[in-house]
Parts: sequence; C-alpha cells; structure tokens
Amino acid sequence: MSENLSEDAPQNTAQNTVGPAVEIERLSKTYGGNGRAGSKDALKEVSLTIPRGSFFALLGPNGAGKSTLINILAGLVVKTSGEARIWGFDIEHDMRAARRAIGVVPQELNLDPFFTPREMLELQSGLYGVPKPQWRVDEILESVGLRDQADSYARRLSGGMRRRLLVAKAMVHSPPVLVLDEPTAGVDIELRHQLWQSLRALNKAGTTILLTTHYLEEAESLCDQIAIINHGRLIACESTQSLLNRLDSKLMSITVDQDVTTTPAALENYAPEIVDARQMIFRYPPSRIHSGEILNAIDSTGLKIIDVTTRETELEDIFLRLTRESHAQESHIMESHGSHEADNS
Repeated sequence: MSENLSEDAPQNTAQNTVGPAVEIERLSKTYGGNGRAGSKDALKEVSLTIPRGSFFALLGPNGAGKSTLINILAGLVVKTSGEARIWGFDIEHDMRAARRAIGVVPQELNLDPFFTPREMLELQSGLYGVPKPQWRVDEILESVGLRDQADSYARRLSGGMRRRLLVAKAMVHSPPVLVLDEPTAGVDIELRHQLWQSLRALNKAGTTILLTTHYLEEAESLCDQIAIINHGRLIACESTQSLLNRLDSKLMSITVDQDVTTTPAALENYAPEIVDARQMIFRYPPSRIHSGEILNAIDSTGLKIIDVTTRETELEDIFLRLTRESHAQESHIMESHGSHEADNS
C-alpha cells in the first residue's frame, strides 16, 4: 500500500483491547454485477471470527475465494455486502484505522532489487506515517533473521531471505494482525522451516497471524485454528485438533515372521489388507478399537510381530473429504437451480 495512512488514523491500534482480531459477518463478493449474465460469486455470505493472538489458517482449493477475502480485508477489493472488522475497526467506516491494524505479506516477491532491506523498511515506515523516532528497522530485521543483510541489495538475497523481507515490510507499522498469502510457495524445505520459526516467534510475541497455504502439513503444524473455504462458502471453522478428530480413522501396518496367504480367523473382525506375504494393514476407528487389541489378536494366532508402523489422521484426509462433500453439495444446488429455471420457463 502506498497511501500515507497517518492522517485520521490512531497512532496505536492496540488501544482496542476487547473483541476478536478479525470479525467477518455474511461477507459476499460478486464480480460482474449481482444477477447479471457472466457474474461470479467469489464469496457467499462468509462469517468467521479470528481470536486475538491466534495462528489461524485459511485453506481451500484454487479459486475457492481465499485471495478475494484477504484482498477485501486489505482494502484492495470492495465487498458486495456484509461486514468485516479488523481489531474492532470497520474496514469501510474506519478504513484508515483498519488498514493500520493489518499487515499483508503477498505471495508475489514485489521487492525493488536496487533497495537494501534497511532502505525498504525506512521507506515503508514513512509511507505508513510512522514518526522517525518510532522506526523499528533494526529490531524488525533482527526478528526475521536479516540483521546481517540489512545493507545488502535485495537482488543479492536468497529466495528465503526475500520472503522474510516481505514479512518485515508488513511489520513496520506494528500491526496486531499479520496476513500471509502462500508465504512458502516455491521455497525449499530448509527455508520453509526457517520461515516457520520466524512466524512462530512473531505469534508468540502476540501478533495474530492469518495464513493461507496449500501445504496442509504447514497448517497442521503451525495453526491452532483452521477454516476451510470452497466455492466461496465457509465449509469448516474450528480448532485444528477438533478438525482432525472429525475423521475417526487410524492405519497400522504390521510385518510378521511368517507368510500369510489368508486372513487368520482371529483377525477377521478387523478386516486386514494383506499387502504381501508378511505385511498386513489394519484400518480402524481408534474411538472404538485400541491398537493393543489388534496386537493381542495377532499374538493369539502364533505369528511373531517383526515391525509396527502407524499413521494418524492427517489434515489432508479431512480437507479432501470436506471439499469433496462441498463439491457434491454445490453441484446439487446448481442442478436444482437449473431445474427450477427450466420449470419456470
């Protein structure tokens, strides 16, 4: 954002000490005009609340509406209807205050290659109207691990360092809410973990973080609450653990000391899959069946267990199930709408 936000804006967004970090009520966005031919509903009455101090993930397939929602919060897209507040400030009626309360890290590396990190942060501080005595350039560069590169040209920074510099730029005006749009896209595993470490430190220091990502293990590892959006509709919003508990399933792979060609009678109730002569895979609901029960049943057959591996429910399993259900529901709605129009004609 290049607009100077110092005018009419509070000097300290932390003055609002109650309420959620972000509050969205029945937010909708239609591109092309509501009801006109060729119009597209990017968001459909989305409502969600992001608590202060949380590490919040917004997930969804490509085209689900995530970027539209973020751009509305950032003031880059005008909503069609609904309400949104950032740190208690309405994005429409308290626009300047709302923008000061949010820092946005875009997916694109929009950095001037001929500026140093120090120069970029000083310029960004001026654009946000931060008084020079309150500039926190060195402190912010230290927090994202770029203190030693403060005076190097951006074009000489690695991809991971440039990502961290984007985070630093978004933090110059001390926003209580930080939004990151696919911050680790195209970043190798080592650099991704460095970014995770920086984000965890920011969150621990009190910054509320809203993350969009296609790396589901990233959301599962970092975030305490997850929302999933699909076809512009919110299809889930709950704690990470609660979401994982939705799918009552666990996988256990057992390797035994003898060849097994048919399922032993003692194991028939568990319906194992015989992968090869000596490996069986058990899929079971941990809420009703304990792994020890299966291991005891195997022991009763006379087979000796050589190796055991297990896999818990992963966020990917939940994500795929919910989005598939959402796709089916959306298709049904569209078919019903088409049939209704045909009947009216």
